[in-house]
Amino acid sequence: MKRKHLSLAIGCVLLAPAAWAQEAAPAEATSNAATLDRVTVTARKREETLQEVPVAVTAFTSEALDKLNINDIGDLDAQVPNLTIYAARGSSSTATAYIRGVGQADPLWGVDPGVGIYLDDVYIARPQGALLDVFDVERIEVLRGPQGTLYGKNTIGGAIKYISRGLPTETSGFAQVSVGNYNQLDAKAAIGGSIGGADSGLRARVAVASMNRDGFGTNLLNDQEVSDKEINSARFQLGAYSGDDFDVQFALDWMDDKSGVRGAKMLAPNPIAPAYQPLDDRYDIRSGMPNVNDTVIKGASATVNWRPNDNWAFKYVIAKRESDTETNIDFDTTPLKLVDVRAFYSDSQVSHELQANYDAGGRARGVMGLYAFNGDAGGQVLNYFSNPFQAPSLTNPLFGDTQGVVNTSSLAFYADWTFDLTEKLKLDVGARYTDEDKHAIALNRFYLTNDYITSWGTAANFDKTVNFKNLSPKISLDYQVTDDILVYGLASRGFKSGGYNIRANTTAVPRSGEPFDDESVDSFEVGSKMAFFDQRLFLNLAAFHNVYKDIQLSVFTSYTLPNNTQSFFGDFTNAGKGTVNGVEVEYQWLPTRNWLISGNLAWLDAKYDEFITSGVNVAKSQHFTNAPEFSGAFNVEYRTDLANGGNLSARVGYSYQAEVWPTTDLSPLIRQDGYGLLGAGIIWKVNDAWQLSLQGSNLADEEYRTTGYNIAAYGVLTGFYGPPRQYTLTARYDF
Repeated sequence: MKRKHLSLAIGCVLLAPAAWAQEAAPAEATSNAATLDRVTVTARKREETLQEVPVAVTAFTSEALDKLNINDIGDLDAQVPNLTIYAARGSSSTATAYIRGVGQADPLWGVDPGVGIYLDDVYIARPQGALLDVFDVERIEVLRGPQGTLYGKNTIGGAIKYISRGLPTETSGFAQVSVGNYNQLDAKAAIGGSIGGADSGLRARVAVASMNRDGFGTNLLNDQEVSDKEINSARFQLGAYSGDDFDVQFALDWMDDKSGVRGAKMLAPNPIAPAYQPLDDRYDIRSGMPNVNDTVIKGASATVNWRPNDNWAFKYVIAKRESDTETNIDFDTTPLKLVDVRAFYSDSQVSHELQANYDAGGRARGVMGLYAFNGDAGGQVLNYFSNPFQAPSLTNPLFGDTQGVVNTSSLAFYADWTFDLTEKLKLDVGARYTDEDKHAIALNRFYLTNDYITSWGTAANFDKTVNFKNLSPKISLDYQVTDDILVYGLASRGFKSGGYNIRANTTAVPRSGEPFDDESVDSFEVGSKMAFFDQRLFLNLAAFHNVYKDIQLSVFTSYTLPNNTQSFFGDFTNAGKGTVNGVEVEYQWLPTRNWLISGNLAWLDAKYDEFITSGVNVAKSQHFTNAPEFSGAFNVEYRTDLANGGNLSARVGYSYQAEVWPTTDLSPLIRQDGYGLLGAGIIWKVNDAWQLSLQGSNLADEEYRTTGYNIAAYGVLTGFYGPPRQYTLTARYDF
């Protein structure tokens, strides 16, 4: 029987198999539906139901995001198995993301993330500003494991896809205001519809958001806010439609993050700053640096969809993105000028993707595509390193300047096809070929004074290019045991290109100017998608074995200055290989019309098999970063309809994460022990227009570190902490 029309989606789109993710499914027409309805997805860029798709994915509609109190993609951490995502060290909107122990924590140019983040089909190449706030969103999807075939670039760990609301034919929109502790005041609104009548063929939508709150801590030196939030965002979409066969859509997005620096807690006394002992509050600091941590992002894209007949669909996306960041990092968190850094980042990217999707209703169907990317990422980092217990000299204080740019030029071809071997047994094969050049220009110098004008020495000065080629294949078999049970096996490869360390000090450590290698993951996965009790229970399982090679690690390397004292620079290395095994369970159960129980459990065993340092294999003493052995979440929701046509829902959720090593230096004081977070919320849908909600997160005010710094040469040992207890009251009007 001929399948329904082809999906024109450019990315893998999946919805979670339960009421959390079913905003408009027939079974969810009321708040206390009797069954969990199946959901149509486009995981392999064609329409299927979720329970038929052999892929490990979790996704959330806007309704699910509201109920789970997801404010930015960092809040997805607990709700997705084996996902770790948080704001990078001193920033509020720079993303650090790991999936199944694979990721990258270094945000410097020349270093690629290990988890790809996408905004409406467009890959975001840099982590600055990538911790996207949630507003006017249709759904967010998280694909776990290497996505080398259909996504490709820098999705060795997985992919996170943020999909904003589409263009409606009828005028609709919303406005909402949220207030909370720490003087939180958020405002979000959107409106969209046809221009010139429903039959005009022109549609538009505009969405705006302003998120503001005071800081969690205070700079005791000047009484300024620390870890505050001040973000303004806007998106505009315009579409021209010629029937159902052809359309062109334009999109613009803008974000301005003027949040201040994040507070870091001194975890141990600094021997070169004995007058400044650790503070009790985890967010307070005593920094003498400016409270500036600004990021501005602009993006534009055009998408052309063409369906010449029922069998073929073509899609072309061109996009350009730019970002500028200025940040101040006081590593020592004291008024003294010990380890102070001022950094500027500037990024620009242009990407093209052409996709052809074929489905004639026969035994074979698939997608083919061409992807091209060209991006410049660069900036300048001004360092001030000083030790007051050493005599003033040419190298104390040490004034350093790191500057340069890395151009990435990448071209990829991909194909993914499914063949029906029998009515129940299907074979899926795919591959992606990538050819990528990294061109790095670096000029790192030392200066006499902090005006950075007169240089006395050069640490690195190079202009080099390196090429990386890769073929990432995928093969899977899935068998439909019954209408409600699917089992599958999958083998795939993920790839992330290498590059150059822009912080290199080739004078002291010559090999730091050589390129580091690309890394790869060979992943073997088995899983099942199951529905029981007349679709009142969905249970999805996945078990995987990953072979992780040439792991790229950002580390601090000490070196000897001309006066025989020790300093350091940010280095980069390939750490041999490791093995990552894991099991993931996702469940959603509707025991009665009123109760919904959902959550996940994950086990992760990530170990180094080879880690060469100074010619010695130290694998047994090393730990993977951001790879907790156990994690999970448990949510209970009660829902009931009200006599006036509205409904009421109340949720309690608990998430747990076992011990984690957040940094590559493996400091035991930065290591975070296992901890749990408690959240709750009540949503009262008054009628079709009005909704009131009260949400709370980290209700027990748990103290937990997400990352930190350990710079032994200057006595720095600090930790950055997750948010404290927060609660918000929101009023929303839909029209």
